Amino acid sequence: MKQDFYELLGVARDAGTEDIKTAYRKLAMAHHPDRNPGNKESEEHFKRINEAYDVLRDPQKRSVYDRYGAGGPGGAGAEAQGFDFGNIGGIFEEVFSEFVGARAGGRGGAGPARGSDLRYDMEISLDEAFSGIEREIRIASAAACDSCKGSGSKPGTQPQTCPTCRGHGRVRVQRGFFTLEQACHACQGVGRIIKDPCPSCKGAGRKRVERQLSIRIPPGVEDGTRIRLTGEGEAGPNGTPSGDLYVVLGIRAHPFFQREGASIYCRAPIPMTIAALGGQIEVPTIDGSRIMLDIPVGTQTGQQFRLRAKGMSVLHSESRGEMYVQSIVETPTNLTRREEEILREFARERGEREHEDTEGGFLSRIKEFWKDISE
Repeated sequence: MKQDFYELLGVARDAGTEDIKTAYRKLAMAHHPDRNPGNKESEEHFKRINEAYDVLRDPQKRSVYDRYGAGGPGGAGAEAQGFDFGNIGGIFEEVFSEFVGARAGGRGGAGPARGSDLRYDMEISLDEAFSGIEREIRIASAAACDSCKGSGSKPGTQPQTCPTCRGHGRVRVQRGFFTLEQACHACQGVGRIIKDPCPSCKGAGRKRVERQLSIRIPPGVEDGTRIRLTGEGEAGPNGTPSGDLYVVLGIRAHPFFQREGASIYCRAPIPMTIAALGGQIEVPTIDGSRIMLDIPVGTQTGQQFRLRAKGMSVLHSESRGEMYVQSIVETPTNLTRREEEILREFARERGEREHEDTEGGFLSRIKEFWKDISE
């Protein structure tokens, strides 16, 4: 009885086409005859996994196999389903060439390369992140040659299509059983050959220059935000497309505000008298304005107040986050004699009840704790 095709490839019965292809590629590489010379068992296993892959990669064959098994309807074998043992090499070459091409260029290996991407680190303040800003930067990079307009050829002439790769920039090379794809040696993967180089750039098609760019930072950006400027990276060789420029933002710490997403946090000192009696204090906001904050009677240190829509700008939106103000009650220092007298009188009026605690509160539990220890 033949081994189950799914079991042979080590995939589940509901595996997708890409999962089946990946599993087959690993097994085919391991059991290929060129890697196991003289090993009959490995050669037979290689044939079986190719048979399994040929069936499972084809939706129609796979459907028949799922219903009737390897024997097929009417007792027909896998060969009757269209499997060609003479095409084992072709199946393997198809998968392996696709794998090599993807690894080589990310675009199937075809077409000329482009210029390198560039990175520019920019530091801005929290206020600038809130309001947005437009800033000029200078970068040194390879730019297209003015004389030849990036072609690399002498003005008045044009590059010629590479006869070896016919402009593709890549060629296939046979290595025994394997077919490999690699950069064309004649044109270095560009796809064109320069017969008359530009005297200004020596045929490179680009020069090192310093450029000035205007960068617009939108409101609401966060630390680590990347802004992509398409085509502002290094110019590609011999007129090929330019890379991209990535501006990476860093936001300096603010002396008063802390940020979490779109929310703004700050601490506000409150005089003891206002905390006790209630009143108002003036609080600055990230947009540069000031707002009067109502302080209720008996406010304690650590109490938090929320100001709606007074936080950071939200990226690509008209809305704003919230602002949270945490109170810090100030204990007065450097008291005058008169102020000391007033406070002592205040303490007498309260009958030293400044330590008063509600039943079951923290101070009550502390008193009970010390009472238990002393007994």
